[in-house]
Amino acid sequence: MALPAMRSRETLSRWDPFREFGDLNRWFDTLAGRLDEAPRPWSPSADVSETDTQYVFEVELPGVKREDITVDLTGNRLAITGELKEQEREGVFRRRTRRTGRFSYRVLLPRGVDGDAIEASLEDGVLTVRVPKSDPERPRRIEITAK
Repeated sequence: MALPAMRSRETLSRWDPFREFGDLNRWFDTLAGRLDEAPRPWSPSADVSETDTQYVFEVELPGVKREDITVDLTGNRLAITGELKEQEREGVFRRRTRRTGRFSYRVLLPRGVDGDAIEASLEDGVLTVRVPKSDPERPRRIEITAK
């Protein structure tokens, strides 16, 4: 038996099961009365790409000022942290879906990166962090001599 199709004028979006976990965690926090505690940092969306010479991280941070973002490298751990400050508004919120507060994006980099040459830039709400690869050791052929 076929199920009826539901149609609407809104565009369909893909179901993301991990988004459901975030909603579920907020619900459990409400039940447990943990809303008075400091909220956990949220993780911004990011694209990671690799070229022959570098790794590129593009992290979506709309509305975040440059001075509110910190990019740290400890060993081979890259950490992008900061805070999206809440704007003062008048009136009562009827619906709120935008995130505010502390955020954290952490990634373990592979070996062979040049930590001294990392560059970060913020443009149009996207933080781009470029992590260059270090020059790989090139194999060299050892000549065998006869005695």
